[in-house]
Amino acid sequence: MIGFIWFIMATGIKQDTLTVTSPAFEPNGMIPAKYTCQGENVNPAIRVTNIPEGTKSLTLIVDDPDAPGSVFDHWIVWNIEPKELITENSRSGTEGKNHYGILHYKGPCPPSGTHRYFFKVYALDQLLDLKEGANKNAVEKAMGKHILATGELIGTYQKK
Repeated sequence: MIGFIWFIMATGIKQDTLTVTSPAFEPNGMIPAKYTCQGENVNPAIRVTNIPEGTKSLTLIVDDPDAPGSVFDHWIVWNIEPKELITENSRSGTEGKNHYGILHYKGPCPPSGTHRYFFKVYALDQLLDLKEGANKNAVEKAMGKHILATGELIGTYQKK
């Protein structure tokens, strides 16, 4: 992801900032067990505001940079209608394969300690021409110069 952010900065693409929140947890707060492997394992509702004019779609990537070995992808979804609420337990767009090898949200389930989970939202000026099951690298590459705005919400979780 750092390489992708560097690419955006190096290309001089002007971006606005999205505000990303959730009614389920506070920024940098603990994600309720309902949204984890110890609960119902459904995605929390995500609210996105400050969506710029001209936005044709949203992309949402949820990952865990604290996972042992590499960043662990929990949910990759694109071509989401540009609206303010991605509802709880939803399939709002086209889904990609996460690190579990599945095409839908898989909640926090850290093997040990407290991990951070980044809910990253991108406003795009087009729909992405990708088939269901694409991985995060393919989605990031397809977004390329089409990002109008970005924002993120960080939540934490530790197994009980």
